[in-house]
Amino acid sequence: MFNGKNILITGGTGSFGKKYVRHILRDYTPNKVIIFSRDELKQFEMQQTFNAPCMRYFIGDVRDGERMREAMDGVDFVIHAAALKQVPAAEYNPFEAIKTNINGAQNVIKAALANNVEKVIALSTDKAANPVNLYGATKLASDKLFVAANNMVGSRRTRFAAVRYGNVVGSRGSVVPFFRRLIDQGATELPITHADMTRFMITLDQGVQFVLTNFRRMHGGEIFVPKIPSMKVTELASAMAPGLSQEIVGIRPGEKLHEVMCPADDSHLTLEFSDHFVIKPTITFGFKCDFSVNGLGEIGVPVGQDFVYDSGSNTEWLSHEAFLDMVAGVDA
Repeated sequence: MFNGKNILITGGTGSFGKKYVRHILRDYTPNKVIIFSRDELKQFEMQQTFNAPCMRYFIGDVRDGERMREAMDGVDFVIHAAALKQVPAAEYNPFEAIKTNINGAQNVIKAALANNVEKVIALSTDKAANPVNLYGATKLASDKLFVAANNMVGSRRTRFAAVRYGNVVGSRGSVVPFFRRLIDQGATELPITHADMTRFMITLDQGVQFVLTNFRRMHGGEIFVPKIPSMKVTELASAMAPGLSQEIVGIRPGEKLHEVMCPADDSHLTLEFSDHFVIKPTITFGFKCDFSVNGLGEIGVPVGQDFVYDSGSNTEWLSHEAFLDMVAGVDA
């Protein structure tokens, strides 16, 4: 699917972009892979590792619609990963989060339509489901923009979809490197925000592969959610430091007890597949499709009324051993 194609990744110097490029160069022979981001230093550093002839590095910001349109000239596939993601920073700088996460999403959509891009997948977050902080609210707005963009395509081939998953194991700012740093510094206890807090667990490799597969699955307008295991944060801490005590410090502002990826209010729109869920669009488009059968021929069935997919009521849980294997794989 990606052989001989031109691919653009916004925010491509981030953790996802680097891992995605590693996968795409290993498994396919693209014509161009365009890294679009605003940090020249990160681009320079990334070039030292990823310098294949197909690689292109474009300085630009998703806030700049004209630059976005220029960068997307001749592009077939787009992954929109650029965002302001830090919850406290978004609360303190709300206008800036809106400019990047909402206005930037609109610029990506307009540029894709102007250049007749084939498919666009936007990376969402669990925080967009029933949002309780500004970051989540901006990503919910972004999700709605990308879904509704399918109603603007007219006769174009362009289709838009979103992928939603929770925190990535070992990613910057997540609990695993935070706990590891405390352990390495000789901490005598680990801070736990709430004794019952749970989180979904996914590796960056799994997230990248999920996105790649969904380019094949998508009709346009879906929000794809992977089925992944959960773990209590207390169990995570015990797995990482079996002999260390734990101190309950309280839930931080804008933080949820459990991650939600398919809210109950969307249960009438949610389809369950063997290894993922799809939240169908609330609106109809100019093209017709059966969302219960995806582009790979996989078949989904409606979930029950008031169904919720969250990390607290999940049916799949990680053992200590499975979690440590997952973290070891990330380190490798």
